[in-house]
Amino acid sequence: MITVNFDKAKTVTADRLRQERMPKLQDLDVQYQRALETGADTADIVAQKHVLRDLPAQVDTCTTLTELKNLKA
Repeated sequence: MITVNFDKAKTVTADRLRQERMPKLQDLDVQYQRALETGADTADIVAQKHVLRDLPAQVDTCTTLTELKNLKA
């Protein structure tokens, strides 16, 4: 019988989410700088960055492996 260490699965998932979100955050940083240079509204970009930053914290709210697997950056 295969058993899964749920605490380890949470750690692995949080690390995976951090890796997945990195290129997206870098792209949003570029968009933010361009918006600042042109005087455009940055609220949407800031909101998107906030969602990505909060992803690893969502791991703590998961109670099943399926929930962990469904978290995506």
